[in-house]
Amino acid sequence: MNRRAFFQTGIAAAMPQTGTSQTAVPSKLKSRPSKSIASSPLSIGFETLDRKMFDPDRTYTHLADLGVKWARCQTGWARTEQKRGEYDFAWLDSVVDNLRKIGIQPWFNVGYGNRLYTPGAPHESAVGWAPLNSPEAQQAWLKYVGKLAQHFASRVSHFEIWNEPNIPNFWQPDKSDPARYVDLVRMTVPVIRKAIPKCTLIGGVFAGFPVLDFADGCFAAGLGKLVDKVSYHPYRAVPEANYEAELRAFRGLIHRYKPGMPVWQGENGAPSLPNSTGALSDLQWDETRQAKWLLRRILTDLNLEVELTSYFHSVDLVNYIWTTGQSQQTNSKGVLRGTDYTPKPSYFAYQNVCALFDGETKHADFLLRVAGSVTTSTAMFVRKGCPIYAWWQPANLQEPFTPSKTRISAWHGSGARLENPVLIDMLSGPITVPAKVTRNGGSWNLTDVPLHDYPILLTDKSLIDS
Repeated sequence: MNRRAFFQTGIAAAMPQTGTSQTAVPSKLKSRPSKSIASSPLSIGFETLDRKMFDPDRTYTHLADLGVKWARCQTGWARTEQKRGEYDFAWLDSVVDNLRKIGIQPWFNVGYGNRLYTPGAPHESAVGWAPLNSPEAQQAWLKYVGKLAQHFASRVSHFEIWNEPNIPNFWQPDKSDPARYVDLVRMTVPVIRKAIPKCTLIGGVFAGFPVLDFADGCFAAGLGKLVDKVSYHPYRAVPEANYEAELRAFRGLIHRYKPGMPVWQGENGAPSLPNSTGALSDLQWDETRQAKWLLRRILTDLNLEVELTSYFHSVDLVNYIWTTGQSQQTNSKGVLRGTDYTPKPSYFAYQNVCALFDGETKHADFLLRVAGSVTTSTAMFVRKGCPIYAWWQPANLQEPFTPSKTRISAWHGSGARLENPVLIDMLSGPITVPAKVTRNGGSWNLTDVPLHDYPILLTDKSLIDS
């Protein structure tokens, strides 16, 4: 039997093979504009326009090429109703229409007060002030929410109620209270559902993680009966630290009240500068660390089958406004720089994620083993019948890290195909062919592959050709 006949028999597929035979691969992963993607679990933060914190018109060109399909927008009662009973949605119309034009679906975070009805708020945006302390404030809130839902009924279908009610900054003037938050949800839900019967309502919006006690109080008060999904904001310096166990406990709590209720990771980001403001601001960050953090957060969420994951924010928020007004500091979590709206490394890293992880890519129970004693994070997916394996060291990004080489063993079984393996560096997108590869049926062994503190992918060449 000659060599050609041997391979045609299929016997070779069950025998160990060294190296791969394939045509040249692209040098870099190609990005995909949002408009070209049918669906995706990936979102970008577009919050704080209720406080006019950035110029949205300077972001749309970049966002069009990013590849996300969702954007979280705060609706701004105080910006919309500046005279009693008069509602000006022009600013929000522009935001919604421009996002939809570039293939991104806005989802609304409905919240915060209005000094016309919550006069104790120290800043005109009334950030964090709940409209519960007078019948007048409650009725004005419900009227505003009704006008909002009616106005955007044909363009926006997902409404998240309030923001981070479990922390003092965003639940004023009273102490955070699960029952009181559910009171607000209970009065708000019927108004939105009346205007948009098929809307999707999101509750919880919890700051930090885990939030089991506060969340339990909310569900005990009836939150699960009122909303369709629950969201949370798991800020932490090391994205993976205790996260899987905490998310399992959180889902277990939800299951007791409403089995199968989906969870959304609605807001999470890392600064790109030291001396920033907001979450994680007390640590030493730079633009590269931020990009690595973004990759690890998003890939971890997707691997744990979080239904939607949103990165905060589109652009740095210069002179960030808290509940008391301007902070004189920048919240530097944007993928665009707040000074000139140019892309950071985190923008290009997110582009790389969006190129491969749209609605066609699903978590898969494949097997991936990484050699060595160091704990390594892994994630497995399948896309168009091809496996995608990811691995990285979940190192503290505040500490020095030395990249190394490692050995991996990957198995995908009969439900997927991997014929021409390629490696993708998700930080900047270069694609390479692994040099040292052996195969035995559905099992692959690769040596001298990179191990970084951010994800490297192994997949089939056909995914980057299509």
